[in-house]
Amino acid sequence: MGEKRSRQLIEQFVHGGLCGFLILLTPFGWADELPVSHVSSRHPLTLSQMGDVLIGELQCRNCHGGREKNDFLEKAAPDLSDVGARVDPDYLRRFLASPSETQPGTSMPNMMASHSSEKRDEIAEALTHFLVSQSKRKFAAETVAGQGFETGKELFHTVGCVACHTPRELIEVDQVDEDAAEEKVQADKDDVPLAGIDLSHVVSKYSPNSLSEFLFQPLRVRSSGRMPDMKLTTSESESLATYLIGEQTRIRQSLEPREPLIGLGRKYFQELNCSACHAIDGIAVSLPLVSLKYVDLARGCISNVQSKGPMFHLEAVKIKAIAASLQEEKVIDSDQVAVAKSLTAFNCIACHIRDNFGGVAKDRNVYFRSTEKNLGDDGRIPPPLTLLGAKLQPVWLKKVLFDGEVVRSYMNTRMPQYGEQNLRHLPSLLARTDRLEHVDLKLPSPESNNKAEQEKEKRLRAGGRELLGDKGLNCVACHNFNGKPSPLNKGIDLMTTYQRLQPAWFNKFLINPGAFRPRIVMPYSWPGGIAAHKDILDGDTELQIEAIWYYLSLGTSAADPPGIRRIETKLSVADKTRTYRGRSSVAGFRGIAVGFPEKISYAFNAETGTLAAIWQGDFIRVDRGGQGSGGFNPSGKVIGLAQDVSFLDLADETAPWPLRPVMTKESPVNANPLYPKNLGYQFREYYLDDSSTPTFVYRSGSVGIEDRSFAMTIGDKSILRRTLHFNSPKNQTLWFRALTGEIEEESESVYKTRNLRLTIPKSTALLRSFPDDPKTFELLLRLEILQGKSTLEFTYDPLEK
Repeated sequence: MGEKRSRQLIEQFVHGGLCGFLILLTPFGWADELPVSHVSSRHPLTLSQMGDVLIGELQCRNCHGGREKNDFLEKAAPDLSDVGARVDPDYLRRFLASPSETQPGTSMPNMMASHSSEKRDEIAEALTHFLVSQSKRKFAAETVAGQGFETGKELFHTVGCVACHTPRELIEVDQVDEDAAEEKVQADKDDVPLAGIDLSHVVSKYSPNSLSEFLFQPLRVRSSGRMPDMKLTTSESESLATYLIGEQTRIRQSLEPREPLIGLGRKYFQELNCSACHAIDGIAVSLPLVSLKYVDLARGCISNVQSKGPMFHLEAVKIKAIAASLQEEKVIDSDQVAVAKSLTAFNCIACHIRDNFGGVAKDRNVYFRSTEKNLGDDGRIPPPLTLLGAKLQPVWLKKVLFDGEVVRSYMNTRMPQYGEQNLRHLPSLLARTDRLEHVDLKLPSPESNNKAEQEKEKRLRAGGRELLGDKGLNCVACHNFNGKPSPLNKGIDLMTTYQRLQPAWFNKFLINPGAFRPRIVMPYSWPGGIAAHKDILDGDTELQIEAIWYYLSLGTSAADPPGIRRIETKLSVADKTRTYRGRSSVAGFRGIAVGFPEKISYAFNAETGTLAAIWQGDFIRVDRGGQGSGGFNPSGKVIGLAQDVSFLDLADETAPWPLRPVMTKESPVNANPLYPKNLGYQFREYYLDDSSTPTFVYRSGSVGIEDRSFAMTIGDKSILRRTLHFNSPKNQTLWFRALTGEIEEESESVYKTRNLRLTIPKSTALLRSFPDDPKTFELLLRLEILQGKSTLEFTYDPLEK
């Protein structure tokens, strides 16, 4: 396109007829030619491709037809159903009257730009009353005393907020972060600092409680994931809100909506076509405006010239990008382009490198930290996304993107959750774009009747163990193993390898780790493809890598390599309830142990939503230094309960209960890692009350469940009282698998096994035996869950001490 034509198109576009909501893209640090200041190289998208992204972020297609919507590029506007409880009414009023003055850089255009200031105030007042009336709760105008401020400050500058938002503090750099400090100094000299999205407006916009609620579950309000879920706990959300709002004593006033203004506000909401982006029941969307193909670029909402429509100001470079997109004949994106657009739209490139673009900005480098500093950059900088589709097993990639799976617990920066509906397209795209030459790592069967294969299995098992141990490659010096701590650095647990990685990537990474992570501290054990240890498996590189792969495929049945040692600590309970999270044989990979002063404890399996074990006496023993905070084992004699999902929409009373896959020596790989999710289970969080007793929050299908157990003393013994609170959008049936084993019915409401008596509420109980074991039963309760909130209570009475 010639320079004259470009100038004409841009001049037309400045006065053009596009309307929508513009995401603030300051994280990309654009200059005239769209360089990306916070990454190591230029932005991956062309000018017109970036225009495509902007049109999705602007939601141009909500008002204009002419182009098909691309689901993952379309940025949804905030949900306004509870805005009256979330946002200070005074702020809301000022923001509606003049968005950019109230919140500089906002993506909200001025919908009343053509009106006088008096008229804008009148409309904003009416809209505020209308929007506040939609909320069932009122804005709580509490003050902030500063509690949790320092914790919030630390969170903001370490978990990843500063990848997109402007840092508020220069954190102190200790001696072990010297490299990061040098990077920061160099950045100050050579780089244009990343501006980031400013958050100064939150002080007047939110209350500490409403900001905390938003930070805890941002996807409820902003479903398109541009503000992702940082997996904050309730207490972390509160601390971060306290820090962002700061100490203040100003008393804010709530608003009592007045009927005349509510009706007037509804009328303005309809007239301004606010429902094009913000859906509210009963208000229809206006007919589409002129198609994007034929839009009149001589006037419109992106113009700085006063007009009848909305107005907001775009930087010239954004206008150029959108103009290029509209001018270019649209074609279906290649998979590579679709991946690049996705990583750009969700700002994944603020933390990750892919190919020759993206990565941590130099002036942000110092904020990326680790508890295992000897691991170097590999321990503090999020891993590259280059060849990600060839690196991770498809199921594991989905667990990372959608279930928050974590293996780098030493890394302070967290992997955000963007919402499955926003990134569900990405795993298949990456699988198609990222390919490596096939490598066949053959796994012998330990149960084979073939003597040659039996001998090979024994040889590989012994060789793999020796290679991993301290007399071989000494992998355990920097990696935990099966929940047990490395004696030196606590890197990724090697036992996750077989589930996470694809064989070809694993093979090529071991031979040349620096090609995948240039500054990795991992040594080269097969330089140039030649084995450094000639005395193990005859120095055969292919056989050595095959042996390690096979050994790790054995899962928990693999013996500990030499050099790994168990460090166990006994934890006790004092005068308050104690909660501990970690891997456990009695509660799975996401086990949570809860101990009470009454000398009774239980374990909850957060992976499946089950009360998995009960015991009396001492609390737990912990393997300190393992992956995360370390695994745990009960100190007392365990009353084991089933760890399969507890709640299910069962087809009928004859349908078998789906059982969780169990890894064994013969079957060391989880055959169905999405088992709980596929059955409708989703763990959300847990929170503590004043006595530090946890309540677990999860879902079974559309039913929200809050699960709280507490100890009671009756005479000289302690029992467990469990309360289940349900919140359902409709009347529905839910089956609860309350007990398994050799069960006897004592009465209509009391059932017992050899070591436990269970008292159930009034319900339809079904006691049925297992087809392959007529002496073993399962107790199923048919729960008729009513719409709204309901509660059931159960009592667990141990029969043995």
